[in-house]
Amino acid sequence: MLVGFDTSDDAGVYRLNDKQALVFTADFITPPLDDPFIFGQIAAANSLSDIYAMGADPVSCLNLVGFPSGKLDKEVLQEIIEGALQKINEAGAVLLGGHTTEDDEPKFGLAATGIVHPEKIWRNIGAQIGDHLILTKPIGSGVLLNANKKKLVSKNAFQACIKSMIKLNKAAAEVMGDFEIHAATDITGFGFAAHALEMAQGENLTLNFTLDKIPFYGEASQMYFNGISTRVNKINREMVKKHWTFIDETRTEKQELLLDPQTSGGLLFAVHRDQSSSVISALHNAGVTDSEQVGYVSKFKTSKLIFR
Repeated sequence: MLVGFDTSDDAGVYRLNDKQALVFTADFITPPLDDPFIFGQIAAANSLSDIYAMGADPVSCLNLVGFPSGKLDKEVLQEIIEGALQKINEAGAVLLGGHTTEDDEPKFGLAATGIVHPEKIWRNIGAQIGDHLILTKPIGSGVLLNANKKKLVSKNAFQACIKSMIKLNKAAAEVMGDFEIHAATDITGFGFAAHALEMAQGENLTLNFTLDKIPFYGEASQMYFNGISTRVNKINREMVKKHWTFIDETRTEKQELLLDPQTSGGLLFAVHRDQSSSVISALHNAGVTDSEQVGYVSKFKTSKLIFR
């Protein structure tokens, strides 16, 4: 075992030989919207993200399904799987089968396996003083999904969010494979702040962020300003409230966005500062156009996370 659960990494890693290690992860979600095909796409992209966050290439997947067969037609399940299969194929992996259980509400995801060189594994630990922090997707999908259920978000803003969620982190991972990665993670259910905290835990480090540099989905801030939130925000706040500091007065909605639970979020990288501009340029050229340098790493100051 090369990577277990002691550092809250995105996946486990088991060495096969000197040149190959297997990466294992499993994840499933409930439907964030009514379209079963898009649900399958999002769930698959979300599951595969953990493989990319470890610097690995996906190779195989198993469906994980909970389905209320007495309430929904089997065609709904077929569309979910078809959406997922499209993303699995796009990732260059194969679907080997899976397991379905009877459930009160639909649940879908993947148990995914990837392969990586044992010396090229990306961990969520290892950031170094002076590193620049790069984020590849916007933040705020959680509140937009809730707002959409209440029909409070515009069609354009919601479609932009969906387009991002169904996008694999494949291109970003392929680009980053050409650079020296000191630490990496994907931003999912714990929200931006808690996943960033995982990168700083156990190290004598502070992650410093510029709020104006962090990309947020259109209308996400407005939703929090209007009183829309998610049930997970309070849980995520408990994880970080002793470890974060805001230098200037920060509006409540900006804090909430940092706690917003992401589905199929982007990757957060710590890279050598001399490579930062080249990384951003390469990501943009590869179509990962929301990528931004959002902060830097310093020696521990007063908090693990500092926002300006």
